[in-house]
Amino acid sequence: MMGNKNPADKIAELRKLIARHEHLYYTLDNPKISDGEFDSLMSELKDLEIQYPHLISEDSPTQRVGGIYADIFKPVEHFTPMLSMDNCYSEKEFLAWIKRVNSAFKNEELEYIIEPKIDGLSCAIEYKDGVFFRASTRGDGKTGEDVTPNVKTIKSLPLKLQGKNLPKYFEIRGEVFIDKKDFDLLREEQIAGGAEPFANPRNAAAGSLRQKDSSITAKRKLKFYTHSYGSIEGLDKPSKHSDYLDYCAQVGIPIPAMRKIFKTSDEIINFYKSYSDKRFQLPYEIDGLVIKVNSYNQQIVLGNTAKSPRWAIAFKYPAEQATTTVEDVIFSVGRTGVITPVAKLKPVKCSGVLISNSTLHNFDEIKRLDLRIGDKVIIERAGEVIPKVIKVMVAGRTGKEKEILSPKFCPSCQKDIYKDEKEVAFRCLNPLCPAQIKRNIFHFASRGAMNIDGLGDSIIDQLADKKLIENYADIYDLKKENFLSLDLFKDKRADNIIREIEKSKAQPLSKLLFALGIKHVGAKNALVLAEHYKDIQNLMKAEFEDLSQIDEIGPIIAESIKDFFNREEVKNIISRFMTAGLNMREPEKSGESLKFSGKSFVFTGELESMSRSEAIGALRELGGKDSTSVSKKTSFVVAGNNPGSKFKKAEKLEIKIISEKEFIEMIKLE
Repeated sequence: MMGNKNPADKIAELRKLIARHEHLYYTLDNPKISDGEFDSLMSELKDLEIQYPHLISEDSPTQRVGGIYADIFKPVEHFTPMLSMDNCYSEKEFLAWIKRVNSAFKNEELEYIIEPKIDGLSCAIEYKDGVFFRASTRGDGKTGEDVTPNVKTIKSLPLKLQGKNLPKYFEIRGEVFIDKKDFDLLREEQIAGGAEPFANPRNAAAGSLRQKDSSITAKRKLKFYTHSYGSIEGLDKPSKHSDYLDYCAQVGIPIPAMRKIFKTSDEIINFYKSYSDKRFQLPYEIDGLVIKVNSYNQQIVLGNTAKSPRWAIAFKYPAEQATTTVEDVIFSVGRTGVITPVAKLKPVKCSGVLISNSTLHNFDEIKRLDLRIGDKVIIERAGEVIPKVIKVMVAGRTGKEKEILSPKFCPSCQKDIYKDEKEVAFRCLNPLCPAQIKRNIFHFASRGAMNIDGLGDSIIDQLADKKLIENYADIYDLKKENFLSLDLFKDKRADNIIREIEKSKAQPLSKLLFALGIKHVGAKNALVLAEHYKDIQNLMKAEFEDLSQIDEIGPIIAESIKDFFNREEVKNIISRFMTAGLNMREPEKSGESLKFSGKSFVFTGELESMSRSEAIGALRELGGKDSTSVSKKTSFVVAGNNPGSKFKKAEKLEIKIISEKEFIEMIKLE
């Protein structure tokens, strides 16, 4: 990759490149290369460091992986105390604080800066000559614990600061936290593994940061945002907090995306109110806003109490937890067939919203919580509207509570339900289940399946609500007058959609199999099956042993196919398809049809005249293969608008690059 450069220069350039892409991915959430390309850079760096171990340094991105074991966390004395923040919970309390601040500056203008109060763990991180040196927890404010190996695994943090004008010593302070989606995944992993899951994101961050084995921390996807600094040496100190944040952004230290500057209490209160709902759109949890005096000189005048700064306050939002009673548990069938238990709660206010329902996720979660109907529980509002039960008040039981039993049949269609050993969820596999039918029909009509143009979500909703369609086969019984009875339908539109339905009957078997939504059978496997069996009757009669021997099918998919076609309701649908005149065969492909056999294509950028999946489908039908990465084995790279790094790699490897228009010409049969 680096030409004829010496090993030290190669390693330095790779580290710089990797650090840039880590910053783009983990801090700015704006990756410029694929995961595979990033892994390739890391692999190249690791190989070089193995060859030249004397060139390994502490700031190398290869040193983030963890694996260091600590029997104890050594004490670290903070250069200046790490203070905690005073809180206020009402406008009255906030106005009292701001009045105290203003009274100290009779003739001076004040400026306030607002940042989100992230629900995480405070941490101090030290850099010497721009290189990551040490990290410690807040502890009691004066002395914390050395958690350097663990914090080093946080990929949003630079191991080496960017730029040339760097301080000799720089101690930044901020919050270690975990995003909501990563927290949910972590809880699922803990529950699946039989471990007690973390109660909230803050506990997850704290527990992850104090792991004795840093390789465990490395898997937790922690993040960091700075909110202040402890000391700067060898560089002019900023005059304002906003200047400090700007400097941090320049050298690669993560800062919160939201920060506002205001001059009056009314502006701050209005923003606090307007941000109340917006905060739920953030990827991480916050429990309020931090308001600080922006000027460092004015901060010095205000000073600190023994515990907290007088120049800052956390304006908290109402508590997001509440206590209530589980009055019943009902079972909800989702659009994918997953059966979810839902707790019916005695209505209670949480975060200003009246809550009467709470998801219980799955039956393993009910077992873990040891939840019963009649229990008093603590609920937490997770996200904008979805609350969840986080704890059962076992001590408050009276003996009248009832056990929650999993259903034996789908509550929507009363058919048998299924639970895969590898899944925690119960699932209804009936393709005609009323709870799933709208989603299934939308998939059936989609462009990658039967391609019934015009049969979209809103029309399917109306047809289903009027009981005009209850399964796939009903589509082919629809008449023009059925569509004219729907909203905003006139003759021409009704004629067009009837024509599209008729045209869809000619779709090949591979499209029909994909349209049926068989579990584990996507577009690629549908084509494999269609080309192998040629006719749907052959496929329906196929034995499990024969199916499982087909390349790319295997026993799990074979079992799913057999189960699907053994259902009486599916057999009835296939019979109705035949009566309606649908094509049930896959056309034989001529030599011309397989003109891309042995050819590999990579797509990059945005296509205009077709979707990426349609382009890949057309390619596969002509015998070609699609790939997600460019290599010397790639035959063509198809470049759409705004192509990415694959385009440059193709140029470098001298791979043939073609436009979307050229690709369309290539796939046309003579």
